[in-house]
Amino acid sequence: MLPSDSAWLALERPENPMTITIMLRVDGLTAGRLREFLSVYWVAWERFLCRPVWKAPAWYWQKDPTFSVAHHLDVVIDRFDQAQLQDWVSDRLNEPLPLYRPAWKFWLAPNAEGGAAVLLRLHHCYADGLSLLGIFARLCPASPRQYPAVYGAPELPRLGRWVESAQQWLGSVASQATPANQGAASSAGPGFAERAVQSGARLVHELSEFLVTQEDTHSDLKRPLLGRRRCRWSIPVPLDRFRAIASTTNTTINDVLLACVAAAIRPRLGMTPEQLDDAVMHAAVPVDIRSRMPEGMAPDQDEPGNCFGTVFVPLPVDGESALERLFRIKHETRQLKKSWQPGIAWGLTACASLLPEVGRRPLADLFFRKASAVVSNVPGTAETRYLAGCAITEQMFWVPQAGDIGLGVSIVSYAGQVQFGVVADEAILANPQDFLDDCLLELEQFPDR
Repeated sequence: MLPSDSAWLALERPENPMTITIMLRVDGLTAGRLREFLSVYWVAWERFLCRPVWKAPAWYWQKDPTFSVAHHLDVVIDRFDQAQLQDWVSDRLNEPLPLYRPAWKFWLAPNAEGGAAVLLRLHHCYADGLSLLGIFARLCPASPRQYPAVYGAPELPRLGRWVESAQQWLGSVASQATPANQGAASSAGPGFAERAVQSGARLVHELSEFLVTQEDTHSDLKRPLLGRRRCRWSIPVPLDRFRAIASTTNTTINDVLLACVAAAIRPRLGMTPEQLDDAVMHAAVPVDIRSRMPEGMAPDQDEPGNCFGTVFVPLPVDGESALERLFRIKHETRQLKKSWQPGIAWGLTACASLLPEVGRRPLADLFFRKASAVVSNVPGTAETRYLAGCAITEQMFWVPQAGDIGLGVSIVSYAGQVQFGVVADEAILANPQDFLDDCLLELEQFPDR
């Protein structure tokens, strides 16, 4: 396994499993259609036939000799209403995936009110959220009469090429930061030397900035975790509403989403106004870095895998108005977009599986004490897609949290709609629905014209 994938096995804790959960609402989907879809299309990615196995000193993909789709699909015939469905999904979130089979599983509730519900839980080592939605986009065409044209991928050994590419890349970066090599670079010309010195200095500066980022202030979001989680999701909101706000305020849709999260977090910190003035709060935000990675390290197109870094966005929980919070988010995200923080975070995360057990906890703490929530925004397709000929009416996912983070917020855009999802340890949020309501309430505070 690549270090960027096996890292999520190394960082897992019993109270915080590294599993991604995806839910699709699909009109008219039956158990037979879903079973055929999985047997033909899903398992065409050979990785999904394998389970992660530890063979010192590394993790490996090992084919399951007894693989059967029947082991990975449960059908539930209950006629869930919306409240019952949300409770049912929460219960599935707390079910451990078996270690003796490939670490993914589907559930289908064909009789749920509002359309069949398809639920997938999958360990993070298989793929990140963007990779998974890319797979679904390929498998779910824009017409009910269209079949996926190209799909699947063999699981080929890539570690050797990956390590070689990583060594070359890190060597070139490190050489720019070495004074001796900077001196040698001057003989190649003043322009080259200047760029080398600037790149080396920037690397050293940004790594230092990342390492010394202040840890989050202790709050009610930092209580010890119970290991029991609950999830909820919001009603769809028109994407045009977010676009209008972003256009009017000269911000981005992502800025608006983060400002809504900051407003919902503020009353749940258990702090007085005076304490809020001095509070340090961050959201860990995944950032896709595929386009920044050198050839040989980034996954191929439509290949499952993990290729994202993390930025720690300061949350203006002391902001007194919706617009103040929004513009402060805008300022912070502009700076982070230009930084090397996502690549640095990705590199440090990939090191987790290479460290002995005693070294993993300090590395995890280095990351996860710097944030009180994970916030992930994944864009889906702009048009309606079809799974096995049935229209997908909603897409939702819930992000895993790591370390002692107990709150995850996910935002998905799909077919002109946006939905918020939240998953939280019961020690952190007793009622996740109230959190979602506050996110939508903050949205109403912004001008859209």
